[in-house]
Formats: sequence, structure tokens, C-alpha cells
Amino acid sequence: MFTLEVPWWEIAARAGLVYVVVLVGLRLGGKRELGQMSPADLVVILLIANAVQNAMVGPDVSVSGGLIAASVLLGANAVLGRFEHRLPWLRRISEGEPVVLISDGAIVARQMAREGIEPSELEQAACEHGLAGLDEVKQAVLEVDGTISIVPQSSRTIRTKRRVGTRRQT
Repeated sequence: MFTLEVPWWEIAARAGLVYVVVLVGLRLGGKRELGQMSPADLVVILLIANAVQNAMVGPDVSVSGGLIAASVLLGANAVLGRFEHRLPWLRRISEGEPVVLISDGAIVARQMAREGIEPSELEQAACEHGLAGLDEVKQAVLEVDGTISIVPQSSRTIRTKRRVGTRRQT
């Protein structure tokens, strides 16, 4: 039950590699909050978890192997969080950067298409904050957490309460 079938360092290396690959894959998937995932998105995450389990521990099915893999994943996440605060470039890589969707009242179609945002989503964000339409929006920014910040023509900043679900088009 606690006897490892493979060396501990191999489990740690496998778990670390899987962490990086899954993080990059999810990062490339776009900005999305858990509450905005579609059923298909949830299925993909569950299947990824199942698929990478064997890649992390190999033939080892011991409790110790599972604990080593879980510890490495938690540790890698903690280390990434600490380094993100000290290295802004690392935060930009792992979290992304805000994207301007409306600039000086004009929709930036290229950014909208790249982020998979529909004009109706921008209209909804504007309406949630009492604006009659996009013509009242000076600037709209898709934040890294999936929210849309709105700067009305009257120049007060408003941030949406509900995150939008975006899917990167491939």
C-alpha cells in the first residue's frame, strides 16, 4: 500500500511535467471562469484528469505515489504563484493580459474574433451596468479573469459582475 513501484523522483518529475503541459493547454484555451464552462468543457477537464493520472505515477498505484504526485502539483502551483508576483513576465505568460475590445467607442473586431467574443456579449455587459448600448461605451476590456470592464463615455469605470465564457477559435 505504501511501497513505491517506481522511484519517488520519477513520480515527482512526471507530475511536474504533466502540470506544465496541462497548464499550458488550459492557458491556450482562453479566458473562462469555472461557472461559465459548457458541459463539453467540464467533460474535457474530467477526462484530462483521468488521462494524466497514469502519466504522473506510471505503474505505481500506491498511496505514497499518489501523495507524491499530489504534493508536487500543489507545490508547483504554490511556486508558480510566488514567482508570478515577483516576475511580471511570468504572470503575463501564465495568466495572459487584458484585451481591449472597444477603444474610443469603436469595436476592435480583430480582438473580438481572436477572443471569441460576440457583440451580443458586449451589449449584455453594457446593459448590466445601465448603459443603453455600445454607443455609450468608450472602452471595454476583457480582463484576464474573464470579466469585461466597461468605461462609459461619462468616464466612470464599471466592471461586470458576471464573467463571460470565451472560447479561443482554432
